[in-house]
Amino acid sequence: MQRVYEPQDLLEAELLLGMLASEGVEAHLAGRHLLGAMGELPALGLLGLLVEDDDAERARRLIAAYNAAAPLPGEEPEGCPGVLLC
Repeated sequence: MQRVYEPQDLLEAELLLGMLASEGVEAHLAGRHLLGAMGELPALGLLGLLVEDDDAERARRLIAAYNAAAPLPGEEPEGCPGVLLC
């Protein structure tokens, strides 16, 4: 298995796990159990997305495309251009 990405938080990790699963890439989240000890551990680098070696390059491309996504023109709410509201 290879570590292909370090999510900033659990929310990002869960979103990426779901996206990868929808693309047929099985991923595992390492470090989830360490989040409760944040006061005693370094705040960065605890979480990591792991995939099988054969899926690593594809997973990296999918994550890069996911992170580069932007709203389609015309879908922004009036008064909030450039802000994506979920």
